[in-house]
Amino acid sequence: MTSVHESAAVTRHSPEPPPPDRTHLTGGEALVRALATHGVTQAFGIPGTHNLEIYRHLTAYGVAHVAPRHEQGAGYAADAYARVTGTPGVAITTTGPALLNIAAAVGQAYSDSVPLLVISPGMPLRHPRQSTGLLHEMRSQSEALRNVAAFSHRVSSVAEIGAAVARAFTLFRSERPRPAHIEIPLDLLEATEPAGPARTAPPAAPRVPDAARVEEAAALLAHAERPALVLGGGARGAATQCLALAEQLAAPVATTANGKAIVDEEHPLSLGVSLHSTAVQEWLTTRDVVLAVGTELAESDIWTAEPLPFQGQLIRVDFDPAQMYAGVPADVPLVGDAAATLDALVTGTAATTPRTTGTPTETAAHTETATLKAARDSESRPRDAHWLPYLEAIRGVLAPDAVVTSDSAQCCYYGALPHLTLGPRARYLHPTGFGTLGYALPAAVGAKAACPDRQVVALSGDGGLQFSIQELATAAALQQPLAVVVFDNSGYGEIRDEMNARGDAPLAVDHARVDLPALARAYGGHGATANSPEELAKLLSTALTTPAPTLIVVPEESA
Repeated sequence: MTSVHESAAVTRHSPEPPPPDRTHLTGGEALVRALATHGVTQAFGIPGTHNLEIYRHLTAYGVAHVAPRHEQGAGYAADAYARVTGTPGVAITTTGPALLNIAAAVGQAYSDSVPLLVISPGMPLRHPRQSTGLLHEMRSQSEALRNVAAFSHRVSSVAEIGAAVARAFTLFRSERPRPAHIEIPLDLLEATEPAGPARTAPPAAPRVPDAARVEEAAALLAHAERPALVLGGGARGAATQCLALAEQLAAPVATTANGKAIVDEEHPLSLGVSLHSTAVQEWLTTRDVVLAVGTELAESDIWTAEPLPFQGQLIRVDFDPAQMYAGVPADVPLVGDAAATLDALVTGTAATTPRTTGTPTETAAHTETATLKAARDSESRPRDAHWLPYLEAIRGVLAPDAVVTSDSAQCCYYGALPHLTLGPRARYLHPTGFGTLGYALPAAVGAKAACPDRQVVALSGDGGLQFSIQELATAAALQQPLAVVVFDNSGYGEIRDEMNARGDAPLAVDHARVDLPALARAYGGHGATANSPEELAKLLSTALTTPAPTLIVVPEESA
């Protein structure tokens, strides 16, 4: 089992000056030096017998540390830190079971294109192939992580550590951001060897597609009679350009879960998160030109395994060349940085379609958008109606720059994603694609560590919450004023509904109700039950200014 130091959930000291640049360092110090060289100031993880040489040097190099109660929680916290800061999240584990514990978080980061760096010790450099029963021994950590991360790099010398870290940051800066794993043999962590110079990843200039392709796309958009925009998480850094192009073209905008609120969801051209809607899907097939930015147009976006049958021209903008031909092939592929590419498209279309307000085209587009949103909502009103008053209560309390973390729960993907309207200063973090459970609470811990001055609210169901409920202790130790809103349906509501729809007798989906507020208090936080939207709004307002987490249960029979 992992040997863990349980003394504190956080280590945050005033950084001491880093030691002078010496020619020989231990592997642990070489690693921390490399992280600091790349601007890392925050790490998440759990110390164990094999990684203590890493922990020994964090404070001297100005790297603060948060210790969640489980490695999966460390991964989700680092993932959320990366999403809200735009800089890589760093998680440190020990060997064997600890690394496997974080694998689910690595898979989620891969699915959602999150720059997550996981660092672990590994078996000694000359460890025999034959098992010897060494603590935490497993056949190949690197092979295990290679199958869920972009790469897993096992170093063979102290000098190679800096190069491995630079390789990870080069990936984060110049390719589609995805998680990476660096494994340092545990004997190298303690060994003092020549470390070489501190290496840094080169800056990456924005990649712009071929000018002729951009001109072709701009001409299609400028002359489109029925344009539409579809925005995914890859458009996050181009929010200004997305809005400018939508207004330039009077084009309604639909987003994926990861693209939520890139364009203000109160804007008259915003359809919000609506690609799952039959009405919106049918509408998209009638558009003569669709611009899809930073999205896979995958099953997790459209909630069907069948790709959307676009009838018009599809322009795709993506940093990843493979996305040009995945799912729905692009008629006009634009491989490049979203902001730089859309800058060129805005300039190219502006010459042909000068922006004017109050035109019949713009008025018609606003009316069309409102009609489509109403059709989207009418499709699922019987299912979603009981969440809406509570989501409205939450919305009334949230600041414009609030961070909302989400779980794979009905209240989130049916409720909050389409119906909790947010503006572009807010962030909504949802585990799309891989669809892990237990994301919301540890992600909230990571988001609050990244942005202590912003409101952070976690939304979850009771089933998913209990995958990571121990992170209430982490938030309590940090005295984080987190609000955790739990819609409690006593089990796994989605799977229960699927069993019923199949005509199966529900099995293993109904759980005895847990006194979650009491559990929150036992962890050092606060707990309450909201039986009405008014109660929820009042409790939420108090929670967001109260040090330590507050768990608020909304019983599904009340919702």
